[in-house]
Amino acid sequence: MADTGSGKGPPARRKRADARRNEETLLEAAAAAFIASGVDVPVRDIAAKAGVGVGTIYRHFPTRADLVVAVYRHQVEACAEACPALLAEDGSPYTALVQWIDLFVDFLVTKHGLAEAMQSGDFETLHAYFLDRLVPVCAVLLEAAAGAGEIRPDIEALELMHGVGNLCIGANKDPRYDARRMVGVLLAGLRLH
Repeated sequence: MADTGSGKGPPARRKRADARRNEETLLEAAAAAFIASGVDVPVRDIAAKAGVGVGTIYRHFPTRADLVVAVYRHQVEACAEACPALLAEDGSPYTALVQWIDLFVDFLVTKHGLAEAMQSGDFETLHAYFLDRLVPVCAVLLEAAAGAGEIRPDIEALELMHGVGNLCIGANKDPRYDARRMVGVLLAGLRLH
């Protein structure tokens, strides 16, 4: 039987794990809401999606900018950490690249609203973090696909990421424009025939 009287044993660790899971749930709900409705989505909508009260969000993230930055970092890490699993799941590095770019597009939809939501110079620091973390991941995927003879070998990671980013700009502003379709066209153009 566990010692529950001191409060210093396993229950404290379980609480920290629960707090991490709650924060993860909040970040995922916020990211989905940002993708669907932009970074100005009402906090009550994010809270409802996460199944928590508005106060819980403000306890974790006192300002909207804090929440947006946390979502930004969370999505960068999710993109970075997805690479090994995607390469291991499928025999095709090109398919892994396409799946990773899809995650990257979700991130970009959120990222384009970030500058508007933040009122400080933190955006530049976050952009450097984004580049440092994701350019090498994209390079691994490109090298794997090129090494398998699936794509042309002369594409640089930053070049591809800029291209995808440019195709995503304004995706939420015109319902007639389908950024994912255009990104698909770009990725199809990398393939060797």
